[in-house]
Amino acid sequence: MERPRIHHVSVPRPPGPQAAAATRAFYGDLLGLPKLTLPGALTDAPLIWFSLAGDTELHIFAEEPHPNPSERHLCLDVDDVAAMRARLTAAGREIWEATPIAGRPRFFVRDPAGNTIEVTTIIADYRRTA
Repeated sequence: MERPRIHHVSVPRPPGPQAAAATRAFYGDLLGLPKLTLPGALTDAPLIWFSLAGDTELHIFAEEPHPNPSERHLCLDVDDVAAMRARLTAAGREIWEATPIAGRPRFFVRDPAGNTIEVTTIIADYRRTA
């Protein structure tokens, strides 16, 4: 039986044009994700889609903010975690450290809507480096 694979991840942003602009700037300009054109049936929806590696997509939808933060997050595997840390820090984004995992240097950052993003570079299989 074939294992399922992730096609897309959806995260919220606050409604409105300012939140949409901040979302486009963070994911498109700062993280460098290519923006995707919405399917015709969704062009009037308050959605923003980006392309990740392969056929995986990131979908961002408008939703009123929730008052309680959670540990939910998405993780982006980048080519150079140190360079991405420097880029985000230079842009004024607050970075916080994560518990170290062997073979996976990583840190956390929030997008403009407050969603938590883990950023890592997979150097080695942690199961073989412990």
